[in-house]
Amino acid sequence: MASVCFYFQVHQPYRIKKYRIFDIGKGNEYFNDRSDCDLNNEKVLLKVAGKSYLPTNKLLLDLLKKHPEFKISFSFSGVFLDQLEEFSPETLLSFQELVDTGQVEVLSETYYHSLSFLYSREEFKKQVERHKRKIKKIFNVTPEIFRNTELIYNNDLAWEVEQMGYKGILAEGWDDILGWRSPNFLYSTPGTKKIKLMLKNYKLSDDIAFRFSNKGWGEHPLTAPKFSNWVNAVNGNGNVVNLFMDYETFGEHQWEDTGIFNFLKALPAELLKHPDNDFVTPSEALEKYNTVGELEMSHFVSWADMERDLSAWLSNDIQHDAIQKLYNLEKEVLATEDSSIIEDWRRMQTSDHFYYMCTKYFNDGDVHKYFSPYDSPYEAFISFMNAMSDLKLRIEKAKKEKSQKTNRVRKIKLSIT
Repeated sequence: MASVCFYFQVHQPYRIKKYRIFDIGKGNEYFNDRSDCDLNNEKVLLKVAGKSYLPTNKLLLDLLKKHPEFKISFSFSGVFLDQLEEFSPETLLSFQELVDTGQVEVLSETYYHSLSFLYSREEFKKQVERHKRKIKKIFNVTPEIFRNTELIYNNDLAWEVEQMGYKGILAEGWDDILGWRSPNFLYSTPGTKKIKLMLKNYKLSDDIAFRFSNKGWGEHPLTAPKFSNWVNAVNGNGNVVNLFMDYETFGEHQWEDTGIFNFLKALPAELLKHPDNDFVTPSEALEKYNTVGELEMSHFVSWADMERDLSAWLSNDIQHDAIQKLYNLEKEVLATEDSSIIEDWRRMQTSDHFYYMCTKYFNDGDVHKYFSPYDSPYEAFISFMNAMSDLKLRIEKAKKEKSQKTNRVRKIKLSIT
């Protein structure tokens, strides 16, 4: 038996505009530069919705109705859902229609698509809980499976989210970690009791997400029958084939003229031709299959770049400087009790900001450059740090105003007594 588990990550950040040093102290609208198409979050979202989200949602809804056996799962960042509510209610409704079929599972993650687990466990927990409430509000479901930002994972994360009540967690099935083992089984984690680990089959996932339109690839063109044969080969050699990828694969990263929509349209029927194949959501996979052993991941693993580590966000001095200074503000930010300051600080935690600062070269560097709206990693860093400087001024102002208010109250109390 080979079960197929489709998981799609759906995320768009609030991009920081090209915030100049001259802007510090003069305006705290750090996000959404309406004069720059690349940094206008509304325009970016509507463009991707038109090319990817809406047509893919329509196609998947048709497939779910046509094939009751077909199952998929999503993880939506909270900031993505915020933008749908603000800019594209039509797109949000189309996602709700998918979830309402009962064949779609929604997973849990950090609200701000952040690296908070690395820097503040308390902030991490707050973001996960807020995300859970958002999913309940929008989709009327409560997630039971956790997926951390960019599939960043280690043993400690599994233990932490098990304490938070989750029964499963997703991670990258990287060869350097697995060794002779296969990603097509479920595993347990050292130090945990019940939580199960699902690993991405990165080779088959990346055949769709990255290699599909590559005419220099030896398997190009990729067809549904060909891909189904590769999945069929897992029968007897694994339990579940986890196909994890960005949802923007369909229509945005792989354009319509590559044939990606036709491929997706034909794939469920092709996979179901094999009598031993079926589809499962992550929760169903956990119910259906037992773990086959314990998998040690003491170091952090992610699904990004060739190294599959944290280097996409934390490989140079400017990235480390920016993120450390941001999290160093945590106590001061929260002490202000100012909702706008806290919200901006949390939006600045989104991992994309540090991804844009990456200075890698060659293949990985090209990928970072492709996704970045800035002219260089240094421009991304400067914009971020200028915005943070302004945030610090707001924090100091809020502290001063709070102190003054406290003093006034104290004087009133003294005068009464």
